[in-house]
Amino acid sequence: MKTLLFLTTFILLMTTAPAADAPYRHVVLFKFKDSATPEQVQGVEKAFIELAKKVETVKGFEWGNNVSPEGKNDGFTHCFLVTFADKAGLDVYLPHPAHAEFVSVLKPTLDKVCVFDYVAK
Repeated sequence: MKTLLFLTTFILLMTTAPAADAPYRHVVLFKFKDSATPEQVQGVEKAFIELAKKVETVKGFEWGNNVSPEGKNDGFTHCFLVTFADKAGLDVYLPHPAHAEFVSVLKPTLDKVCVFDYVAK
């Protein structure tokens, strides 16, 4: 009986990642101003890619343009997913000088932004 209880507990612990050990995701959606040129938008894309390389706490980065046929994107055209090991990684990222530099490139072209952070499960 003790063996069964031990195995059950062990399996539960191994299959349920504690929130502290789970990746911390930072999702950012952009809607650009109608006046933003394709060159300006490409500049933002390149600047975000470079930002992800400059901050040591970034563990993963991907991005893409909306391709959904549903038409429910509310004008948001770009999605960026930044992964950190934990929330402490985001706490380094947000005030980082490279992030401030990126925001200065982004702001003139940005109409709306949506940011959503979560702990992966």
